[in-house]
Amino acid sequence: ITGLVLAGGQGRRMGGVDKGLVAFDGQPMVAHVIARLAPQVSTLVINANQNAERYAAFGYPVVADAIGGFAGPLAGLHAGLAVARTPHVVTAPCDSPFLPADLAERLHDGLRSNGADLAVAVTEENGRRQVHPVFCLLKASLEPVLSAYLDGGGRRMDGWYSQIKVAEILFDDADAFRNINTLDELHQLDTAAPSA
Repeated sequence: ITGLVLAGGQGRRMGGVDKGLVAFDGQPMVAHVIARLAPQVSTLVINANQNAERYAAFGYPVVADAIGGFAGPLAGLHAGLAVARTPHVVTAPCDSPFLPADLAERLHDGLRSNGADLAVAVTEENGRRQVHPVFCLLKASLEPVLSAYLDGGGRRMDGWYSQIKVAEILFDDADAFRNINTLDELHQLDTAAPSA
């Protein structure tokens, strides 16, 4: 499995800063994501469209979107699939420092047991089901299907699901999928974060 950290956005909701490089609990947010995801995969790639040298300093290959204009996480997934040399790719955004330590394993198990092309994380809170499309594991062989969707102007992360077999895998910790979108959220969580 190739781990793909999605850090290609513009961080508009955070004032235009590169979210992955913003400090959280004493380290760049992307460092927390790498620390959690790297042990789960055989290789790791970072998708970034700016500050490539700073991301490369974490010791992993950095790939930019092939599609210009900051086209969103799906363009990042497309870039990651193009360089993946493993049968599967698992994704996580750079602003999700609490992602599950068993994300890849559980999504991979769900993909196999359901005979699916893509497995996506789902949580339930207060009776409401929440799909987390940027936390998914998929077959690297889907690259041509995704390319065709993007070539047709598609940009929604889950917009191409109708063309493939998708399995929704239930996780019980909704907070593990919390991402930090604004400086207010960052300050609130950073204050509450354990220092150890």
